[in-house]
Amino acid sequence: MLDAQTERLTIARARKGDRAAISELIRAYQRPLEAFLFRMCGKSDLAEDIAQEAFLRVMKSLDRFDDRFRFSTWLFTIGKRLLVNHQQKMRPLADSDAVDFRGRDARTPVTENIEQERGETVQRMIAIALDSLVEPQREIVLLFHQQGWPVERIADKLSMPEGTIKSHLFRARRRMLAAIEHATGVVRTEEVFK
Repeated sequence: MLDAQTERLTIARARKGDRAAISELIRAYQRPLEAFLFRMCGKSDLAEDIAQEAFLRVMKSLDRFDDRFRFSTWLFTIGKRLLVNHQQKMRPLADSDAVDFRGRDARTPVTENIEQERGETVQRMIAIALDSLVEPQREIVLLFHQQGWPVERIADKLSMPEGTIKSHLFRARRRMLAAIEHATGVVRTEEVFK
């Protein structure tokens, strides 16, 4: 991602039709946006499609962007709205489709299978944990843990007090852990001795 000053200068150039500046914005924010959307929906192809649509909309209305705010906040908000709209249209489909995992740099069939199983397990646990969350907890968790946004920035984006964001993070973590424990049948040691 670009720092605030570079971002403002790049946007100013892009508004004047500078194709290099537009490419620079896309290069800087495409992967983070796709990752954010993937965590929201669990489907890489859908995340890529929504990210492309978000960039198209942003570039068409770049002249309306308010420089007092971060470009990424505006872009992610548009991406989230597009995803929510898409999900509402497609509601009959299951939200928890399995995500393919392809082992990388596997040297033998055995290590490839182990890596694939481990990846599938991790993806399944992440999906279970995220599916247990309600809004705005899900968005807050993704912004904080996946995008690395500080609490202050999330509070500003969602127009909530910082304490509320921290409370949502605390409750979300407990809810995710409980969902994983329930799904796996794991019971925490302290609960056994109560």
